[in-house]
Amino acid sequence: MRHILLAATLLAATVLDAGGAKADPDNFTEVERGKYLAIAGDCMACHIGADGKSMSGGHLLETPFGKISVPNITPDKETGLGRWSAEDFHRAMHEGKRPDGTHLYPAFPYPDFTKLSRADNDAIFAYLQALPPVRNAVDRDTLPFPFNIRLLMAGWNMLNFEPGEFRPDPQKSAEYNRGAFLVEGPAHCGLCHTPRNVMGGDKDSQLLQGAALQGWFAPNLTMDKRLGLGDWSEEELIAYLRTGRNDRAAASGPMAEVVAYSTSQMTDADLKAIAVYLRENGRVVNTSGDTTPLAADDARMRTGEAIYADTCKACHVADGSGVSRMFPRLANNQLVQQGDPTGVLRVILQGAQSAATPLSPTAPSMPSLGWRLNDQQVADVATYIRNAWGNAAPAVTADQVKKMREVTSARAE
Repeated sequence: MRHILLAATLLAATVLDAGGAKADPDNFTEVERGKYLAIAGDCMACHIGADGKSMSGGHLLETPFGKISVPNITPDKETGLGRWSAEDFHRAMHEGKRPDGTHLYPAFPYPDFTKLSRADNDAIFAYLQALPPVRNAVDRDTLPFPFNIRLLMAGWNMLNFEPGEFRPDPQKSAEYNRGAFLVEGPAHCGLCHTPRNVMGGDKDSQLLQGAALQGWFAPNLTMDKRLGLGDWSEEELIAYLRTGRNDRAAASGPMAEVVAYSTSQMTDADLKAIAVYLRENGRVVNTSGDTTPLAADDARMRTGEAIYADTCKACHVADGSGVSRMFPRLANNQLVQQGDPTGVLRVILQGAQSAATPLSPTAPSMPSLGWRLNDQQVADVATYIRNAWGNAAPAVTADQVKKMREVTSARAE
């Protein structure tokens, strides 16, 4: 009888909580569900504090309109969410508004988080309230004029935001719909992988077709064979999300954080659901165009081949096949063939550290080559990689390398 009464009490508390009462951080089941949703949402990657373990925020997030300081979301009463209610949190997630009604910026991806249910948001809030409070005052007004005028977000929302919970497609499987919910909702994949309009909103007609951000390039996630995932198997997708690498790619930059803090901690069933959704959702998309590779006897290709043989061949092999799960193959590599060469130039100039995950704790790195290659040499070897072994992509110019070098130098300071 005591067990029945306890279960009834917990059920009643959950029902009251879903209706808008203060979330209960002592409800273990609710907290654990909220923790998993926070992992799926990759909250730690953005909100990680200077201590490297709390979600006390404080670092500056780059946007096209300036830098935004990331808030403290621990339950500290003075500098975090300690005085927020579950209703306040739901409003932020669902409508993009603070407790006082002022607008949040979409660097906080409420256009995606709006798809979470009230019960989902209450669970996340219960988890956040169960964390140790960390006092860390964050300056929340760092954008330059006029972007620091939050009232402008009302107009932005009218043009770029439609609130509403996720609605499954009745014509699709439960697995597909679970993947759709994760990709379009908490995981907010489109925030990085969908191109932006001049106002910073999604270009819906180019959903998941790749976009430049923060000096990197988030590649195409459609089923395009040359640029996207059309040539990837379901197993390769799952391995990449689980471990940060497969024979085709190694997660680095912002994606390494996504793998380390989010996808490597998700269930196998959810990773499979994401793979199913991406493969089915993008099946009819074709973004390749009619790109023809540069001729092998082009002067840029000959110079690039010589640089590759001297600098890159030891790891990536003469035929671009790489070393399985260690050094990604460059032949038939979708990242290096993107129309925007930002990703490949960033790695050549600055180097990269791949993700370390429980199943793949060794994180191979790519050394920086910017110190030993001038702009034209980088352009030539990038052009060669993008057009050798069956690859095809526009040639890279020295001016593009110069601009990328300026970007990497500014971020290193």
